[in-house]
Amino acid sequence: MKTTYFSKYLTDFMTKYLTSERGMRSNTISSYRDTFLLLIGWIEKVKQLKIEKLTLGNINREMIIDFLDWLQSERKNSDSTRNLRLAAIRTFYKYLKYIDIDHLYETQRILSIKNKKSFKESIDYLSEAQIKLLFAQIDTNTNAGRRDLTLLSLMYDSAARVQEVVDLTPAMFRLDTNPIVKIIGKGNKARLVPLLKSQVHNLKNYIKDNKLDDPSKNCAPLFFNRRGEKFTPKGVNYILKKYYRMSKAGGELSPTDQISCHWLRHSRAMHLLAQGMNIVYIRDILGHSSVLTTEIYAKADSSQKRAALEKSYSNLNPNSEAAWIKNDGLISWLKKF
Repeated sequence: MKTTYFSKYLTDFMTKYLTSERGMRSNTISSYRDTFLLLIGWIEKVKQLKIEKLTLGNINREMIIDFLDWLQSERKNSDSTRNLRLAAIRTFYKYLKYIDIDHLYETQRILSIKNKKSFKESIDYLSEAQIKLLFAQIDTNTNAGRRDLTLLSLMYDSAARVQEVVDLTPAMFRLDTNPIVKIIGKGNKARLVPLLKSQVHNLKNYIKDNKLDDPSKNCAPLFFNRRGEKFTPKGVNYILKKYYRMSKAGGELSPTDQISCHWLRHSRAMHLLAQGMNIVYIRDILGHSSVLTTEIYAKADSSQKRAALEKSYSNLNPNSEAAWIKNDGLISWLKKF
C-alpha cells in the first residue's frame, strides 16, 4: 500500500529533492526547514494532530491559509515573511504533484493560494559619507579590526549578500592582474566581480596576516572567528551593528538599530547608479537574473529623478524664473481664484 504519511514525503523533499535535484544552497534549505518546523508545530498545537499520524489527506488549502494567517496574527510576521513561508510550502507541493497523484486535486488547491500584496517600502541604504563614517570606526591597529574592515569593505565593494561573503575562500580570488572575486550566488550561480585597488590591498594584507596564502588553505573559510570556524550571517550582522552604533554616537546616522548587511549591498547599488554606471552592469555585479529586478534601485533614486527633471525644465525654460511670478497682481488674482 502506498504511504501517504506527510513525514515520509517531507523527509525525501528536504534530504533528496532540494539538495540533489534542485541543488539549493544550505541557507535556502534552512529557511525551508524553519517553515515546516513552524507548520508542524502549529498543526500539533492548534489542530491537535500528531506528526507521527499526519497524512497528506489531513492537510488542505483552508488549513494552510489558517497557518499563514496565524503567522501574521500571532507571530507578527510581515507580508513578505508570510509570502516566503508560502513559497516554501508551494515548492513542497509542486514536488508532491509528480509523486502523489492521489492528492492532486488538493495539491492544486494549495498551489492556487496567492501571495499577499504588500506595500513596498523604500530601499534602506547609506550615503557614501555615511559608509566612510562607518568604516572610520574600525580600529585597524588590532587583528580583529583589520579583519572587520576587510570583511565589511569587501561586502560593500562587491555588493555581495552576507551568505555569499561568509562562503568565500581564498581560492575564489585573483589578486594579481585585473583582480576579481568569484561569488557563488542563489541557485549556485557564479559571477565574477572586479575588485578595487584599495580592496586588493586590504585583502592581500589580511590573507598574509592570517596565513591564508598557504596552498593548503585554498578552500578554508576566508573569514573565521577565534575558534577558526566560518562566520555565520548572524555573526557578520553583529559586527556591522557594532560599528553602526559607534557611528550613531556622532549623530550622523539614523537612530535606527534595524541596519542589516543587506544595507551595504543596497548602498553599493545606489552609489554605482548615482555615478552613472549602466544598469546592465549593476545587474551583473549584483547577480540578478533580470534587469527588471535591478530597476528597483533606479526607481528608488529620487536624486536622479530630481536632476533629470531640473535639467529638462532648464532646457525648456531658459529663464530661471517664469515672468509672471513677479506680477503681484496676477498672483493675488490666482490666490482668489
